[in-house]
Amino acid sequence: MDSDEILRRIQRARSWAEREEGVWKERTERPDDSDPAASREADMRRYAYEAVRKVLDEIVRPGAHDGG
Repeated sequence: MDSDEILRRIQRARSWAEREEGVWKERTERPDDSDPAASREADMRRYAYEAVRKVLDEIVRPGAHDGG
């Protein structure tokens, strides 16, 4: 596997993590007073996918998240 293929795979994984982050963000923004545990789970998943996306950003673009 060459470096171009590795980069493509990282970018594909980053896009997937971004989509999943959006899915779980939508779920956290929908109020569901009947199941607070589900809301907490959605929040945790959202932040997990956000962390994955940011790590992959840093691999592809070092310094992408400096200063924040």
